[in-house]
Amino acid sequence: MKLGSTYQAWRNLRAKPLQTALSLALLAFGVGMVSLMLLTEKQVNDAFERNIKDIDLVLGAKGSPLQLILANVYHIDAPTGNILLSEAQKVVRHPYIESGIPLAYGDNHEGYRIVGTEHSYAAHYGVEVAQGKLWEAPFEATLGSKVAQALELTLGDTFYSAHGLTDQTDIHKDKVFTVVGILEPSQSVVDQLILTPMQSIWDVHLKEGEVGNPSAREITAMLLKKRNPLAVLTIPNTLRESNMQVALPAIEVNRMTQQFGLGTAALRAIAMLIMALSFASIFISVLDNIRSRRHELALMRTMGGTPRTLYLLLLQEGGLLSLVGTGLGLLLSRMGLWTLSNVVEQQFHYELAEMALLPSEWMLAAAAIGVGLLASAVPARGSLRLDISQTLRES
Repeated sequence: MKLGSTYQAWRNLRAKPLQTALSLALLAFGVGMVSLMLLTEKQVNDAFERNIKDIDLVLGAKGSPLQLILANVYHIDAPTGNILLSEAQKVVRHPYIESGIPLAYGDNHEGYRIVGTEHSYAAHYGVEVAQGKLWEAPFEATLGSKVAQALELTLGDTFYSAHGLTDQTDIHKDKVFTVVGILEPSQSVVDQLILTPMQSIWDVHLKEGEVGNPSAREITAMLLKKRNPLAVLTIPNTLRESNMQVALPAIEVNRMTQQFGLGTAALRAIAMLIMALSFASIFISVLDNIRSRRHELALMRTMGGTPRTLYLLLLQEGGLLSLVGTGLGLLLSRMGLWTLSNVVEQQFHYELAEMALLPSEWMLAAAAIGVGLLASAVPARGSLRLDISQTLRES
């Protein structure tokens, strides 16, 4: 297509600003909705998959299995309660269980969870130390990369913990944490946690001079890796008479994504309906252009314009609408993702920051432009059957 004809097509579209704006808005909104859902779904699923890596079972207090997973794998919910460390260790010693990673928490600093655990937790996610070292003694803390950046903490800095997962009113000012290490970014849940020995979690709630009872020590959860596939059937049966349960991350996450998928399917259907309306609008726009510009088109034919030239000119109008509308839609989806990412970051400390075009978005863009061209091609065929002499006599 020549630049001159493209400019002429754009001038024709600008001649009817309301109709053009409606077509662009409908297409941009439809493409934007579908694109935003594709981006969000991809990043949420990737985050879920990264964080359940090699975690076959989660042992914790009885309650909602999904809540147990969200609280102890993704750290985006409140825990179901505490369990005795001694009882959890019995489960870890089961012949069907290969290993267990204990988690103990209930306090925070500026909204970031302070988690008592072992070095195996950082090793599980393959997180390396960027500065300093891993925690060793009680009240030593190693920060996830996001925590260190957000709170502007560095090696040697000190801070207090506050009771609860978000509240900042009940602060334990008699116990001081010291930053001894900062971890490399890992794109995992570890980035948003403050890691410390479990002893820190137990001691922070003791009064001056008070000594805790080792047999009464509690943890929040134990992340289990199975040795034998039968563990998923056997372990739940062994816990029937206790206050503990095990939840399977893969099953719970799959159940949650299925429910999430029902909502996104409905939104996607609405977006496709909006896109269909936009294609109808393009069809009507091109058809209306032909009817209102019959005299102009006839004059162009008498001045040497071929039927093919007129057809391509009208086709370009629909193509420009589709191209610009699709581009605006993809831009709109990035603006929506940025806004959504800020909300998610503020609430859960997760980011939805990947803005690159997905392969599915390329397919979406190609389909939108292709259908837009088809919607303009059908009425544009009328220009091929234009009766020049009759049109000029009527005008």
